[in-house]
Formats: sequence, C-alpha cells, structure tokens
Amino acid sequence: MTTTTRIERHHYDVVVIGAGGAGLRAAIEARLAGKKTAIISKSLFGKAHTVMAEGGAAAAMGNVNPRDSWQVHFRDTMRGGKFLNNFRMAELHAKESPQRIWELETYGALFDRTKNGKISQRNFGGHEYPRLAHVGDRTGLELIRTLQQKIVSLQQEDKREFGSYDARIRVFAETTITELLLDGDRVAGAFGYYRESGEFILFEAPAVVLATGGVGRSYKVTSNSWEYTGDGHALALRAGANLINMEFLQFHPTGMVWPPSVKGILVTESVRGDGGVLRNSDGKRFMFDYVPDVFRKQYAETEEEADRWYTDPDNNRRPPELLPRDEVARAINSEVKAGRGTPAGGVYLDIASRKSADEIRRRLPSMYHQFKELADVDITKEPMEVGPTCHYVMGGVEVEPDSGAAVGHVRGLFAAGEVSGGMHGSNRLGGNSLSDLLVFGKRAGGHAASYADGLVERPKVAVQAVEAAVETALAPLQRDTGESPYTLQQDLQAVMGDLVGIIRREGELADALVRLAELRERVAKVSAAGGRRYNPGWHLALDLRNMLVVSECTAKAALERQESRGGHTREDYPSMDPKWRRLNLVCSLDGDAVRLTHKPLPKMRPELIGLFDRAELAKYLTDEELAEFDALTEEANN
Repeated sequence: MTTTTRIERHHYDVVVIGAGGAGLRAAIEARLAGKKTAIISKSLFGKAHTVMAEGGAAAAMGNVNPRDSWQVHFRDTMRGGKFLNNFRMAELHAKESPQRIWELETYGALFDRTKNGKISQRNFGGHEYPRLAHVGDRTGLELIRTLQQKIVSLQQEDKREFGSYDARIRVFAETTITELLLDGDRVAGAFGYYRESGEFILFEAPAVVLATGGVGRSYKVTSNSWEYTGDGHALALRAGANLINMEFLQFHPTGMVWPPSVKGILVTESVRGDGGVLRNSDGKRFMFDYVPDVFRKQYAETEEEADRWYTDPDNNRRPPELLPRDEVARAINSEVKAGRGTPAGGVYLDIASRKSADEIRRRLPSMYHQFKELADVDITKEPMEVGPTCHYVMGGVEVEPDSGAAVGHVRGLFAAGEVSGGMHGSNRLGGNSLSDLLVFGKRAGGHAASYADGLVERPKVAVQAVEAAVETALAPLQRDTGESPYTLQQDLQAVMGDLVGIIRREGELADALVRLAELRERVAKVSAAGGRRYNPGWHLALDLRNMLVVSECTAKAALERQESRGGHTREDYPSMDPKWRRLNLVCSLDGDAVRLTHKPLPKMRPELIGLFDRAELAKYLTDEELAEFDALTEEANN
C-alpha cells in the first residue's frame, strides 16, 4: 500500500516548522547564513499566534525611563518566573532584546514614538519600568508583517541572483508535519501533508528548528487558535528530546467571557498598563486584597498611591492590577468563586471611567473594535467582562541556552519561542514573549545553519521510516468503527480543564492520569470519515496523538510538584517550597510511555545572584543557598 503512495520530496539544509515570530526569525538567520531554508506553516502564512501579542515587546532600551537596564529586566524576569527560570536564557534575553528590536526597525517596523522621536515603551505587569516597545495594541501584527517583509526582500534578492524566488527560502503554507525522521540519533528530515489536498510531503534536511508554539487546544477556554495542539512538543518527544516545566501553564487573567462564542479570546494587558482597573460585582477594586508577601514592597496599598504611579512612578508603587499574570488570574478566580463575579462568570475591567474616549480609541484600537463587533460593548462607555483563559505554556523542549539545541538523545534539532522551555520559569511576564522569540529565534536559526555546515555527511532518511509515517497518517481514514475525533477532543478538553486547570488537587490530578490513559486507548482507534482532500476530521485525528502525550506530561508533572509556584497552583500545597525551586521536572518517552525525572536547576553565577537583595532571595532560596549567598557577599566585601 505505502510503496504506491505518492510523496513529494524536497531537499533543504534547514527546515523551520512554524511561521510565527520565532520561526520567521530563525528562517531569516539560516538564510542569511547561506543555507537553503524551508518554512512550514500549519495555517495560512501570516496567521500566527504572534499576532495576538498585542501589548508590546519587552526590551530594556530605557527610552521612557533611563533607569532601565538589562540587569533590571533580568531581575524582573527571574522574579516573574519565581526563580525557576534558566538563568542563562533570562540573561541572554535581557541583554539582547534591545538589539533585536532596533534590528526590526532596519527591516521596516514602525513603532509608536516618544515626543523626542525614540521608540515608545509602555508599562506592563511585572516590569519595573515602562519597557514594552509597541504599535498601539497591534504589536505582534506589526512584528509578523515586518518579518514577512524581510523574507520577501530576501526572496527578491534570490530571484535576481538565481532566477527563482524560492531558490534559498520557501514557504509551505497550510502544511502539517506529523513525524521527524532520524538516522540513528541525528535528524534526517520531516514528514507531513498538505492540508488542502492531503498529499504527503517529505523534507530531507539535517537540521530542524521547532517553532510551533503552544498547547492550548487541549483546554476548553483558551485564547489559542486551532493550530495550537502541541505538535512541536510531541515531535520533539518522539525524536528523543526532553520536555521541561510542563506543569506550568499560564492562564491569562483577562480573556473575554461573553458571548459564549468568543469565550477565551484575549483582552490585552495593555488595558491595565494604560490605567484600566479590575472590579468585582460590588464595584470594589479587589486586587489590593491579593498582593502576595513576595511582592508587597513593590505594589501600592491604596487606590490613591496606585493612581499616582501612572504620572509619578519614581515616587509611588505600582497598581496591583499589574502584578504578574498568575497572581491576577488566581485573584479573579477567587472573586468569582466567592460569588462576587459578573453574570457571565468573570469580573469587570474598567477603562471607560479612567480615560477619555478618544484616548482609548487611540491607545487601544483593536480592543475597541473587538468588543464592539464581538460583544456589542463600547469600552469607552462601559466596563468589559473578563476572566482567565489558557494562554501560554512555560514548559517546552529543553534546550541548550546559547544555541537552542534540543537536550536529550537527538542531534540536529533546535527549538525557539513558546515550544521551548526554561526561559520563563514558572510564569512568563507579559511582553517577554515577543522579545524571547526574536532573541532565541535568531540564535536557533544561526546555530542550525552552523550545525548543518559542520556535518561531514548528511543523515539519510530510511524508506521504512517513511512507510511507517504514511501508515500512521492513513490509519484513521481506514478505520470504520473508531470514535469521532471531535468527541475525543471534547473529552480531552473536559479532563484538562476540569482536573488540570488553574487550581489543582492531588485526587483530581491522579484521576486525570487515569482518564488520559483511557483516552490514549480511544485515540489509538480514532476514525475519520471521508478522504484525504481537505478533511478537518482527519487533521484533528492526527493532532490528537500530539495533544494527548503533551497533556499527559502536564498532568504527571503537576501531580509530582508538591508546591504552588507561578502557573502551577496546588490547593493541597498552597505555598512555594524552596526545595522544589531547585528542581526541573523532565519528561521524556520510554517507548510510548511518558517518563518523568528530576533534574537540578542550573546554578546562577555569583554576579547575577548579586543583583538581588538578601531579603528577597530569602523568600525563594533554601537555607543552604542563602548561606552560600552570604559567603559570596562577605568575600566581595573583604
């Protein structure tokens, strides 16, 4: 059967799977290094989740407040991640973000400006100073437009030099990769299909960059679009790479909650950064009741001080609405549970009483149109109803920080952006995603090109591996008796949303693992009616395999980690435990089974840990680590 199946073949040096900001920046870097590069986009080219990052890209340029620096940005990122971040990734990110933003300007990006003509920067949750370079509330859209424009300009250069636009960089839109193919422990290629025709396609390439984004479609209420089914996470696992920090999922505090058809769609943090406040059904501005001790020194205790901060940040503390996202999401969840929520089960986000209508329309044009068109709400006149929505996964492929190379038992595999893990620790700060994907997209693309350059001979794709990939892809179409993929996805979303959601408990997590094991058996027998030509049921049937293994990693790690930290809240272990901060939970595959192991967190270098006060470190570190810090401080003072 398989030998007669038609397969379109291509040869490339670097294949980038994913066409969001990380994927495009990686592809640009590989092409600039002279490598023949393919970009594979699961959806239409340009429809990336990067577009949803509305608020801005965090980079310590100091344009609005000259006190900002990479050291302050690094400190904020580590605080936001509750000190579980890979410190080297956080350091590289803080140091290199400004250069990546300025570089975008050379590609043609048009940022909002300060009065003296510099790139404007806005306040955001968890950032000490105004740090987010922005284009109104459409920053992600501008970033994608700019990177696409750069790719087109490179294709135009290639057309002049080689006579073809696709000579050295080509986009394969609406194409899904189902398997990475190996030669021993080396990447040899990628196998997939065109979504429209169902025809199979094989890319033979020694280096692959994963930039596939997140896992949100395993949850009922999510800001993520249909593409986010954990493809890159699962491809990496099956190829022999590790996943880390999979227990940490960010539930963005403000998604739309009404009408039901748009539940989960993102409401940008810029609304709060520009002065919006959260109120419960009693009209109370409730976030003052939810400032944790670790942040108490940095956040205002009265409404008056919080409001003064917008015009005089040097002499006042920040509004608690700008706490890191995990804190705000839990606070909203608590208010709703206590019966102080809105009729649709959220809380009110009010900008109307705080800013003029003209300023709201100028600063937040996308939000104005989104609510007007989808909910018939005029945000210049009335508050928005918002609630938590599954938004971002902090966990992902374990990578070598400097190169983005996957850690595990595979060579030639790289990862950047949301699909990689470590950079954000237990919780990502808003704005850090856009700069993260630029910094590490560039690094992954450059190192993938260098890896391809260094090979004495290219790995070869085995015929049997291709035949096995074809067989796996066709299996759902050849079954008559299996369940519908749509039923299975709904059941998976119910398990994850109800049992592995924003608040977790031991009994429910254990139950989730039992149900996921049952679902795994059902998914193995899934069937899709119809043929291969544009068949969304077949596409979902193939995606379910990825969603299931990634969900199992999340549930296993969530059960194992007996503390609450960042995007992982255990009702039965409500506090942070310094012993758990020293550990990453690592998932790998042993055959088909998910294996979970403990791995020590890399130790921060003395000059970096010296950026923090002892009083702050005491909230996160063990006594043993504090003793080491004291010894370092004493040594430095002598």
